[in-house]
Amino acid sequence: MLIHPARLSDDELLSDCTVGKGRSGGPGGQHRNKVETKVIVTHQSTGIIAQAAERRSAKENRSVAIFRLRLLLATQVRVAVPVGECRSALWRSRCTDGHIACNPEHDDYPAMLAEAMDVLASVWFDPRKAGLRLGCSASQLTKLVKDHPPAFERWNQERKDRGEHAMH
Repeated sequence: MLIHPARLSDDELLSDCTVGKGRSGGPGGQHRNKVETKVIVTHQSTGIIAQAAERRSAKENRSVAIFRLRLLLATQVRVAVPVGECRSALWRSRCTDGHIACNPEHDDYPAMLAEAMDVLASVWFDPRKAGLRLGCSASQLTKLVKDHPPAFERWNQERKDRGEHAMH
């Protein structure tokens, strides 16, 4: 089974990325204009690029850029879902009694989002069928995806392309 890139460890993910630094313009005073704190992470396999420049240190910006890359991968990259039990250990630990517990700012969120989007894609973006496969309600699944607006827009675009109504 192929693991979604948003679910890989930092080291595994970064082994398929190039990381660059640069200077960022804008407000911030002397420090911002003289030090290369902007971080740009490019996922080689997909060409997806994420960057961060709002923090004062390159180390902090690197963490933010990696998190943003994970969100982009979760939204844009689809991985095949196996027949039968498809929930990861992470999903099972975060989804109990049909309730999904994962804050969109938590490090686990991109992996949860990727898993949800993959299962949604496998059932033609039908929230009820995906909820059944993931052991949660359609409304819990919708709430999880809505927490990242680009993913929710992607879901609605897929539904529109199939001639179905948009999710709300």
